[in-house]
Amino acid sequence: MTSNADPGPASGAGAVGVSGPTRSLWLKLLGLSSAAAGGALLLAGVAALVFNGGTGFLSCLFGGALVMAFFAISLVIGHVVGRNNPSGAIGLFAGTYFVKVVGFAVVLFILGAPAWLHAQWFLIGAVVTVVFWQAAEIYGFSKARLQIYNDPQTREGGTDV
Repeated sequence: MTSNADPGPASGAGAVGVSGPTRSLWLKLLGLSSAAAGGALLLAGVAALVFNGGTGFLSCLFGGALVMAFFAISLVIGHVVGRNNPSGAIGLFAGTYFVKVVGFAVVLFILGAPAWLHAQWFLIGAVVTVVFWQAAEIYGFSKARLQIYNDPQTREGGTDV
């Protein structure tokens, strides 16, 4: 690429390939985020196992698993709705957030904390999972190829309409 400000090599005459939109963005994000958060959660769980034994390990995994379930619901809903109505997926994605927050809060208040739960490792597992899940999601969104405009239609002669 050349410009008037910086002389450089001339741009190539070769064709530029078209990648098209990302297929199954939501499921790809689910896999990427699950892998990143799951790996970090296992490392935190090992630390919990070393410092507090099985109770710390299970508490850490429980906190992380709740967070993963919380975020996974949105991505699955985004995938299901996004296939038929891509512009409506983000709205429904955000709308489910409120329902999940209220739903998880009700469940936690009704059930309460189990007697075996180690509160500090539960919190550490949840925070580690949130940080790594969100980082992976941001990375995944930054690499997504979202098609904004329709591809140009060509005539039989090969020219654009």
